[in-house]
Formats: sequence, structure tokens, C-alpha cells
Amino acid sequence: MKKNTELKETLGSVREIISDSSFDNPTYLGIAYFIRDLFFFSVTMFLLWNVETWYYLPFLWVFAGLSIASLFIIGHDACHGALFKSERLAYWIGQIAMLPSLHAYNQWGYGHNRVHHGHTIKIKGDFVWHPVTPEQYKNFGIFRKAFHRLSWSALGGGIYYLVEIWLKGMVLFTAPMKEALRDKLLMLIFAFGSAGAVFYFGGNTPSGFDLGLGAWFFLKVWLLPFISWNYFIGVTVYVHHIRPEVPWKEADDWTSFYGQMRGTVNYHVPKFLNFFMHNIFIHSPHHVHMKIPFYKLGQALEEIKVYYGAYVVERKSVWKDYIESTSKCKLMDPDTKRWMTYSEAFNDEDESEPELEAAT
Repeated sequence: MKKNTELKETLGSVREIISDSSFDNPTYLGIAYFIRDLFFFSVTMFLLWNVETWYYLPFLWVFAGLSIASLFIIGHDACHGALFKSERLAYWIGQIAMLPSLHAYNQWGYGHNRVHHGHTIKIKGDFVWHPVTPEQYKNFGIFRKAFHRLSWSALGGGIYYLVEIWLKGMVLFTAPMKEALRDKLLMLIFAFGSAGAVFYFGGNTPSGFDLGLGAWFFLKVWLLPFISWNYFIGVTVYVHHIRPEVPWKEADDWTSFYGQMRGTVNYHVPKFLNFFMHNIFIHSPHHVHMKIPFYKLGQALEEIKVYYGAYVVERKSVWKDYIESTSKCKLMDPDTKRWMTYSEAFNDEDESEPELEAAT
């Protein structure tokens, strides 16, 4: 693409400086990554089925979450049109890759591609980790307040994603397109079918069906890997867009440049983690242009930094930042749009909720 030496705060200007080679996506490479990730997922599931040594299982649940994340990112890039030139190939590989995470291809694409990418950190636009004001929080009932305090705490990354993104956005909501309903039904059939199969075959013994054993296999092989995955994706999405120094903006004050450049954070993570997470932590280039394949995001980031380095946020400590942000980013000031803690929002006033205060 043509280089643009005139620095403008527009998304189009940033896109112009990204080279054509950053969009190269040979079919064989996408298929190779898909097969590789499917292999690691299969091996992890095989080990979970056969291993009963208690001190191995937590490690296997972590690997299961990571292997599901790997496949999900393959589906993520396929749905963005970044991984394959063929839409048919992208659909089938993306659909299969998203099933272990229980995500429906076009149903997910509607909310993610159109809404999240189209309105990143825009108030009343973006739905991912959308903030609430102190006044909105005060109007919550006790159970909703308790859920807010839990899901916006360091323990809540996976819980937030499981409830707010997966349950509400993937299961209860249906996007207004026939492809979304079809894919959601396929996902639900896979979810109930796989859960039932694990329960039945896990509890099937030579002497008959063991209900407790079936429940254990369901927990060990199906449920805990799914929960592990939710934590990996929940924390990942959170650190991409939530930072104490990054305020959300109203529609009349928001621009696509602000949302995609200032509203995204890039992390340089250890190679072991990146092996599974496919450069997903190099996030600004992906928001600048969704058709950059994950294995080209590092190159695209360096190209963007040549002209827009001052706008690029790069950090190294994911977990440190996550702990810091979850301790400081609870509610949003309605006037400044700055993040606040509960104490700052209510000036340490007694909300008659001592048990909720203690939980945070």
C-alpha cells in the first residue's frame, strides 16, 4: 500500500501505511495452523480422559483452556476474512475451530465484527466490558451489585465472559440473520451432544452405568476445560481494552481512530503463551485492519509504529496490569469518563453493603 507521510488522526491514514505483505495469507499456512491446534486439543482431551492423578489435572485443565483458545483464534481470524481467501473454506474451518469454545461462527461474527470492532470503547456502542456509572450501579439490586463486584474483580474475568458474552450474547441473543440461527443451533447441538457423550461414556463401566463417575468425567473432561477457556479469553479481552488511563467516550466525542488506536493495548508475552494465543496480544493492528492474519500482526505493528508510534500502547506484564486495572477500574465517572473505584465513586460513604465492600 502507498505510504502516507502526512500524519492524520484517521483510521484510513493508519491503514495506508500498512504494506501489502502484511495481508499475505497463503491457504496452506492457515490449514497448517488449524491442524496443529486441532492436534494439541485432541492430545489434551485424550490425556484428560485417561489421567486420574490429581496433581496432573490442574495443568491439563490449563492446557485445555489454551488449546481451546488456539482453535478459537483460528476461527476468529477466519471469520474476519484474514486467514483464507475462500469464504467457503473460512466458514468450515472457522466453524469447526469455534465449536470447542461453544461459539457459533456467524452469531459470534455479528457481535464481534460489527459491534465490538465498529464501536470499540464507545459508550452505548461497544458491549464488551462496558462500564457503568455510580448512579447506574446504585440502582442495581443487591444480587446485581454482587455480580458486578465479582465480575469486575481479579477473580471475575472468566465469570464476566461466561455470563455477559457467552450466555447473553451467544446463547440467549440471536443475531438478525439466518446464518446466525443456523450456526447457533449447530453449536448447541454440539454442546449438548458432547456433554452427553462425555457423561455417558465416562460413566459406562463393565458392571453398568456409574452416575458419579459420569458426573466426574463431565466435570473433568468437559466443564472445567470450558471454564478454563473462559478465563483465558476473559482476561485477554479485558487487558486489551481496559486501562485506568484509557477513558471510554460518548458517540459525539468518539472517533474510529481513538477507538482502534487509543482503545487497544499491545502486550509482548512469553513465547510459550504466544504459541497458543497466536499474537492475539498484538492487538492494535488487528483493530486497525481486521484482515491482517495473526501471524502478520507483529510486522504490521512495526509498520504502524514508524509513523504512529506515539499512539501505540505497548506493555509487557499482562498479569500485573490485569491486577492493577481490576483494582482501579470499577465504575466510570459520567462527566470525565475516567475510571473510578467504588470508594472514589461514593466517597467512602456507607452503602449499607458491608459484605459487598469486603468482597472487593
